[in-house]
Amino acid sequence: MPTGADHDYARLAKLAKQRRHELSLALNDKNAKAAGTSKGTWQRVEKGEPIRSTNYVKIDGLLKWAPGSCLAALEGREPIPSRPAKDAANADISERPVQDIDATARDVIRLAMIATTSGLTSEEIRDLSDRAVRDLKDAGLI
Repeated sequence: MPTGADHDYARLAKLAKQRRHELSLALNDKNAKAAGTSKGTWQRVEKGEPIRSTNYVKIDGLLKWAPGSCLAALEGREPIPSRPAKDAANADISERPVQDIDATARDVIRLAMIATTSGLTSEEIRDLSDRAVRDLKDAGLI
């Protein structure tokens, strides 16, 4: 985890307030307690102040974000919203942006090709990984 100096607490505060308003959540003891944290901890996040790293996942849950979203926001990335699963009690599903999945698949394929083949140009590796991602999408796997 980056040091406090590397974190953008003001950015997280803004995103957390915005998300709380989207969800129509009151910043109160009842909601905070349901998430396993205190109202004071939640207020610190929204004031742009640091909290214990173990509490960020509780704030993620409170804001219906995938675990790790607060830390991602602190590092300049976007939080990933989650939604309740239709067939599982107390489970949430994270809606990961498609471009993240595509980019990750391309990176994995490129690294595998670099590690296992020789003589391919960077352009050939790029073309093959793009083709593989298209094929995976066509097959409904990503």
